[in-house]
Amino acid sequence: MPLMTLLLLSLGLAMDATAVSIASAVAAPRVRARDALLLSFLFGFFQALMPTIGWAVGAQFANAISAWDHWLAFVLLGGIGAKMLHEAYTHHHPGEGDVRKAGKASNARSPFHPGRLVIMAVATSIDALAAGVTLPSLNVSIATAAAIIGGVTFALCFLGVSVGRRFGEALEGKLDILGGLVLIGLGIKTLLEHLLAA
Repeated sequence: MPLMTLLLLSLGLAMDATAVSIASAVAAPRVRARDALLLSFLFGFFQALMPTIGWAVGAQFANAISAWDHWLAFVLLGGIGAKMLHEAYTHHHPGEGDVRKAGKASNARSPFHPGRLVIMAVATSIDALAAGVTLPSLNVSIATAAAIIGGVTFALCFLGVSVGRRFGEALEGKLDILGGLVLIGLGIKTLLEHLLAA
């Protein structure tokens, strides 16, 4: 497989992860370097892991997963997006109990919470599993392919966090609602793409 073809495949697989990276940074009250590195690492790791799994298990298992992977991505991304919208609302319209708990809850509602990042990384990398099934027929080393796919995703997600942080700072960090809407939109897009293609 020519390097350019593999790079184009990597770019295509990384687009949803990049969009989620931008949305996460936009929604965050502040973005630290370790937040950007953790997000980029997790997204790159799972984007490299999924094709490896697809390559290892073959087409039969991947086809079984493809029957419900779009629903899983829809539920995970939509659920996190809805949770972000709820948290944005309670953050901007706190009740008496919310005020007392605001400091304690700030870390849990962060778009860069490790548990949330893992869920989003899995949700945005499921489609890469099917790509892994095709790798043996393309005469490419799985180690090379996984490294390039993961590396491209890492770089684009890190760039996405930087872009999202700039937007967030320019608009005074009031775009957490937009971040939730982007995740819901990505979940709907994934679902519709598979349903309309069926």
